[in-house]
Amino acid sequence: MPDDGEPATSDTYFTAHPRSRSARRHLRFLYRGEVIDVEVDRGVFASAGLDRGTELLIASTVIEPSDRVLDIGCGWGAVGIAAAKSADSGHVILVDVNRRAVHLARRNLERNRIANAEVRAGSLFDPVEGERFDLILTNPPYRAGRPLIERLLSEAPGHLVPGGRLVLVGKRSQGIKFYQDRLASSWPGPVEVLARGSGYRVVQARLGASKRRQ
Repeated sequence: MPDDGEPATSDTYFTAHPRSRSARRHLRFLYRGEVIDVEVDRGVFASAGLDRGTELLIASTVIEPSDRVLDIGCGWGAVGIAAAKSADSGHVILVDVNRRAVHLARRNLERNRIANAEVRAGSLFDPVEGERFDLILTNPPYRAGRPLIERLLSEAPGHLVPGGRLVLVGKRSQGIKFYQDRLASSWPGPVEVLARGSGYRVVQARLGASKRRQ
């Protein structure tokens, strides 16, 4: 199995209706000492368990209690669940084009009694048109191709409040250094590496120098 958490298959998780036959199972992971109990399925990213890149993203991102957070490509909901636990007086929106993932993420929010989050179906920013966030988190669907990732990076500033942050994770074979350099050359604010590990790096791009609420 590849180390990005997705089994080798002709199917892809970046599709509205995966062809893989459903085979749900339960797993658990720890977040800040709390056991998170979730359901996963084939045809959804990281169906074998929490992947190392997502784990590093969750561990290295600072989320404020009142943040409004967008999780793009939420899969079965690991990042969104962690964000909702941290932003307990804020709000989290989880987005995925994969309808199986959307269904799972909704079930997993319910399983963990999370009331300050919701899941929407659609590609990238389409489900949140006109909305802005303090923080956008993503382990992007690299297999969907460079044009899609570049669209995500170019549209992200329009969905952040002043001082808001885009945080993404990837590894060298997925082109994370290329995307980091692209952000550094075009992003309207500072870009930095928050963490490295297991071949992955977590990159943060902040919109402007200071955070100001709207």
